[in-house]
Amino acid sequence: MSRVFRTLRVGHVVFALTFVWLGVMGLMAGGFTAIWSGVPQAMAGRAAIAYLTALVCLAAGLGLLWRNTAALAARMLLGYWLLWAMAFRLPLIVREPASSAVWWVCGETMVMMSGAWILYAWWCGPREGRPGAIAAGETGRRIARVLYGLGLIPFGIAHFTFLAHTAELVPRWLPWHTGWACATGATFIAAGVAVASGVLARPAAMLSGWQMALFTLIVWVPVVLRGANAGDWNEFVDSCALTAAAWVVAESWRELPAAAVAQADHSVRGSPALRIP
Repeated sequence: MSRVFRTLRVGHVVFALTFVWLGVMGLMAGGFTAIWSGVPQAMAGRAAIAYLTALVCLAAGLGLLWRNTAALAARMLLGYWLLWAMAFRLPLIVREPASSAVWWVCGETMVMMSGAWILYAWWCGPREGRPGAIAAGETGRRIARVLYGLGLIPFGIAHFTFLAHTAELVPRWLPWHTGWACATGATFIAAGVAVASGVLARPAAMLSGWQMALFTLIVWVPVVLRGANAGDWNEFVDSCALTAAAWVVAESWRELPAAAVAQADHSVRGSPALRIP
């Protein structure tokens, strides 16, 4: 396990363990955890998709914890998120393009996908001629950050469209519940614009991650400790997963691991046009 922590950033480890947790929860419940919503109740094979999703979470989470399997696990997780977005998110936007609730769940998917994409870019350095190379390396990290920023904006908008409900979630010991709800919504929008545009992107990503973490800590942890119902528990799990993804994105401005750098260097050296004697 010590090798794991030497190889991965802390955010990577938290993200991986979160997916292990989601996988175990999905297998135990025989259903979808909070972040994997949107599968129609009447859809044929719904139960099989739920178990498949849980297995993907478990396998990807465990795979991300070891250097030898991290690249494969990142590919699998990113691919599954892309399929999920096309199958269960895009149809929602087509049916209800003006719905704040629809964009909220789409924003969640974009944030989670961005975390998986960062890890894909992190472990799968660009190699000339390889399919998907444009999504790896530094280019992939830029794409993932834009995706993350765009995903934050619906979070902020939903704070205003569902203002009364958001204000109810503010702990009673804090004054000015509506003010806090408006402030956090505005912060999410500002952070999303900053990260997507690249202007003050790194501090915006870090602050948005801290905001999600604090929201999990001061809102959902007390609810769970008091005895949460199924809906509250799902919100807690959802908030933990989003925080883990935000952490990965915030760490993405650090240098690439030696393995990815070596791959990129090998690609350049092996190019016929740029062969180095």
